[in-house]
Amino acid sequence: MLRLILATTLCLLVVGCTNIAYYAQAVEGQMRLMVATRPIPEVVNDPATDPGLRQQLEGEIAIREFASRELALPNNGSYRSYADLGRPFVVWNVFAAPEFSVEPQQWCLVFIGCINYRGYYDKNDADLYAGELRQAGTDTYVGGVPAYSTLGYFNDPVLNTFLRFGDQEVAHIIFHELAHQLVYAEGDSAFNESFATTVENEGMHRWLSRSAAPEQLRDFEQQQERKARFYRLVADTRDKLRAIYVSSLAPDSKRLAKMAVIAEMKLIYADLKVSWGGSGSYDQWFNEPLNNAALGSVILYTQWVPAFQTLLEQEGGSLPRFYLRVAALAHLPKTERSAALDKFLSSRTASSESTPWHTSQRDVRG
Repeated sequence: MLRLILATTLCLLVVGCTNIAYYAQAVEGQMRLMVATRPIPEVVNDPATDPGLRQQLEGEIAIREFASRELALPNNGSYRSYADLGRPFVVWNVFAAPEFSVEPQQWCLVFIGCINYRGYYDKNDADLYAGELRQAGTDTYVGGVPAYSTLGYFNDPVLNTFLRFGDQEVAHIIFHELAHQLVYAEGDSAFNESFATTVENEGMHRWLSRSAAPEQLRDFEQQQERKARFYRLVADTRDKLRAIYVSSLAPDSKRLAKMAVIAEMKLIYADLKVSWGGSGSYDQWFNEPLNNAALGSVILYTQWVPAFQTLLEQEGGSLPRFYLRVAALAHLPKTERSAALDKFLSSRTASSESTPWHTSQRDVRG
């Protein structure tokens, strides 16, 4: 708590820290989260704890130990405590992009650098800010987030916001967020999220291979294939939009072409659902107003995943060696880092590109 107070004081003294209201809600939200946190053994041993919650937390303990023991992820105090926030998401992220650009807007924040989203602990605050951006002609998307990483500044707790989704989602999130503590490149959200998604996917495959029934592993592989199809659809749509935006079309013509491309994406998704037996894992996302910001919220987590998968394969699946290679990339200037990742992308064969997220990100959640 003292570290948080000192960080807040420093923030208010730093030149350029002008948005006091935004930082104030962020600090208050983090403090409320910390106050609500209890050690997991204390919750498990409390006679008043709901038996269902106790069972979930006991399962989480095994996942947390697996993360450090088998995936070489940080062995620290994160995800060894629990907090019930009494709401469905811990924060709501606002994503934004210009009307005629697929490049996401960045916000530069004290301590964590520049990122491609802006988080609010109250959905009304997120909606209000998104509304202000829309009035200025900016595409926006607001997505609920079940977890986030403080990058090792604090011991991040297990939250009711993701525990409610079951053991597999808990494992997804713990592997992903611990990866952020391991490697983080300031000002490069796509690099950071794609790396964490790669670790998450690899971790899930290893965890299910060792601890789950064969049918659960098969279900996971099927989900991965569907995610890959969804991600490719979003990436293809974004490429089509990029071509429209750089064209010489008049603004009104660009708007009509933009609407047509997004409508086409929805039709393709409808066909995918049929091929999946009617399963609509991404219905909620498609029911939102879709625009450049919404597409960017997905690409952010997947842009470099095939490149990282290639790098992991080059290291023979050794996660410690993979982490060292990724850490070296994180220290490069952003342009050099992107160029290096582009080389890994181009080195993939056509067969590996067909299923880039595992040799067999993640759900849309911010």
